[in-house]
Amino acid sequence: MLEVMDVQVEGVHSPVLVGGPQEAEAAVVFVHGNAGSGQDWRALMESVSSFARCVAPDMPGYGGADKPQDFDYTVEGFGRYLGGVLDHLTVRHAHLVLHDLGGPWGLNWAAGHSTAVASLALLGIGALPGYRWHPFARMFRTPVLGEILLALTRRRDVARTLRRGSRGSLPDAYVEAMARSFRDPGTRRAVLRFYRATPDLGAVTVRDAAALREVNPPTLVIWGGGDPYVPARYAQVQRQYFPRAEIAVLPTSGHWPFVDDPDGVANALVPFLRVQLSE
Repeated sequence: MLEVMDVQVEGVHSPVLVGGPQEAEAAVVFVHGNAGSGQDWRALMESVSSFARCVAPDMPGYGGADKPQDFDYTVEGFGRYLGGVLDHLTVRHAHLVLHDLGGPWGLNWAAGHSTAVASLALLGIGALPGYRWHPFARMFRTPVLGEILLALTRRRDVARTLRRGSRGSLPDAYVEAMARSFRDPGTRRAVLRFYRATPDLGAVTVRDAAALREVNPPTLVIWGGGDPYVPARYAQVQRQYFPRAEIAVLPTSGHWPFVDDPDGVANALVPFLRVQLSE
């Protein structure tokens, strides 16, 4: 059974979805992206919690977490916060499952704590050499334009954007959750602050991935073949940084593979984690 607990790191509260044996020092750590929450992982966690401890925090600025104006909405700020959550929960060995912006956040923490990284699962994210921000990100990075774009965003706009990024159908509940996030002024602020603090996502991800090359953790790469935001050609690139990487490209999926192809993701991720947790 999954439960929600409250964690406070340096005065910032976050709800954390947890499951499995919470006394275990090893945990599968799910990190959401923009503009998600720990609840995005509920279906996968239902499966994984049957054999492993699982934790999925809402990161600051998102979901039910605090959205303080003075939080450090940078890759490094999110990486430190994730580390604080893991310390609070006494997670000593992390099997990271990362999606979207959760990728750079999680990799940043991992780069500074390489001996605590038990394995990596990268969903449509990873080391992105030469990456250029997609059009929406470039608009978010533009003063005034970004504020106007988010202020005018309605549910139908979110639904249209999600459809563009997916080759399958997305549940209405997921669309509504994303739309609700973009209606939140605190989340809008977090989005703009992060994108404007991150001019070169490619360089950041390459830096942190390179820090893990010597450790070479067991790695699973899952990519939606139709991802328009982070192209699937980056899936094979991950072996340059994670030589042990197993790669699964889901041809009928897009940027949210755990939503538009949940069976495809589960069929790859769950056996991978079972192997890692048994070693």
